[in-house]
Amino acid sequence: MHYQCAKCNNTYQISPLRYKCDCGSALNLIADSRILPNAQVPAAMSLWRYREALPIDADTDIVTLGEGMTPLVPIDVDTPEHFVKLDYLCPTGSYKDRGASVLLTHLKALGVEKIVEDSSGNAGAAIAAYSARAGIHCTIYCPESTSQGKLKQISAYGAELKLVPGNRMATTEAVKLAAETTCYASHNWHPFFLEGTKTLAYEIVEQLGWRAPTHVICPVGFGSIYLGLFIGFRELQAQGIIVNMPRLLGVQPDVCCPIYNAYVNKTEAVSRMLQVDKTLAEGITAELPIRGQLILEAIRATNGAFTTVDDTDIKTGFAILAAKGMYVEPTSAVVVKAYQKFLQAGIIISGDQVVSILTGIGLKANF
Repeated sequence: MHYQCAKCNNTYQISPLRYKCDCGSALNLIADSRILPNAQVPAAMSLWRYREALPIDADTDIVTLGEGMTPLVPIDVDTPEHFVKLDYLCPTGSYKDRGASVLLTHLKALGVEKIVEDSSGNAGAAIAAYSARAGIHCTIYCPESTSQGKLKQISAYGAELKLVPGNRMATTEAVKLAAETTCYASHNWHPFFLEGTKTLAYEIVEQLGWRAPTHVICPVGFGSIYLGLFIGFRELQAQGIIVNMPRLLGVQPDVCCPIYNAYVNKTEAVSRMLQVDKTLAEGITAELPIRGQLILEAIRATNGAFTTVDDTDIKTGFAILAAKGMYVEPTSAVVVKAYQKFLQAGIIISGDQVVSILTGIGLKANF
């Protein structure tokens, strides 16, 4: 098992301080993951039921709060073919608990005692919680504009909190100095985080009777859900557990949508898009996604598509979901209008089975 650069193919041994290539690009994890034979899984009611598909040694003590195996339910009785995955019911209120559990399990096994991370909120809460569970000292860098509910949650877990003026990119820049001497447990850079988010694909397939849906819709900022889904479905397809790869459909806020721009303009690379206006979807504001090139490759490989929404769309989506009993943060609500747009564009057609990911709970959002 080793790291390989997504751009120049340089390889590296796994070590606590290594999170990117010397060329500055993101690293992929190259591992011989095994999938349980004949689609049989243990009884553990968490993502660790797929332990054999995760790059964690069998004798490693796992860091877990019971994350994963979240409900998959029809959005309503009138559209039984449209399912929503309720990942806002994970222990800290977001899907990022998946990545945090696998990443902190890995770092604890390496003997790491101190980490730093930067986040717009949910990832910081997840890393802080699982660091507390693992007994690892944690410092989280957040934008000053982060929702107060998320900041209080991070502090409650005992993490040291550092607020950074400016936008999300400024926060990432601020943590880089600390990352030179301290393990950087980045949900955007670290390959082991994606190993946790890929379990979304495993759960969806199992919950649908070991069949893949036609489409999966998810919010996209830096792309940890989108890429995790791609990795997971690709592994399931390679093992013959599913036949067809679902089309991965992404949605971004219209004020910060660099992946969407690259998709519609059919460019070979993602260009930085400066965020000039605020958006309710604070969790998916990424001016230049670190793994942008890999996201474009995943779009092409799955015949995927992207769309955008504005704040009016988000408010409408929030109200629709709340009226159906689902109280999510604005970042999650983007999938409602996205579904409608993909339907109107003919990307989703009648009879298609669709799963939309609801990523974060509404209780800690400024909304």
